[in-house]
Amino acid sequence: MPIFYECQRCTACCRWPGQVRLSDEEIARLARYKEVSEFDFIQQFTRLTSDRTGLALKDKENGECIFLEGENCAVQSVKPQQCRDFPNLWNFPGFEKVCHAIPRDVSAEDYRAAVLKATGRLP
Repeated sequence: MPIFYECQRCTACCRWPGQVRLSDEEIARLARYKEVSEFDFIQQFTRLTSDRTGLALKDKENGECIFLEGENCAVQSVKPQQCRDFPNLWNFPGFEKVCHAIPRDVSAEDYRAAVLKATGRLP
């Protein structure tokens, strides 16, 4: 039986080291949301990925996501797909130790529906 992880919006994932890669479409959507040009968005909010093949969100000095405001995501309604997909479509060993998502045993059909609702795409 599949396990669906129900996000509690604890923002622990917004505080982990790493990089949130951005597609061109995500940059355009985030720029519109922030009401800035794509050029200005790139200059203010992105950095080159570690493999130098694309752009990722900048981190704050303390390692948090640049869009984390207290306990809330400032771009929640338009957040990148990588953020939407965690922890159901990707995660890493031991993520449960810091992530507060609630694991639920669900049927395969309910899993597909829940993941679609949470991520906007099918598993």
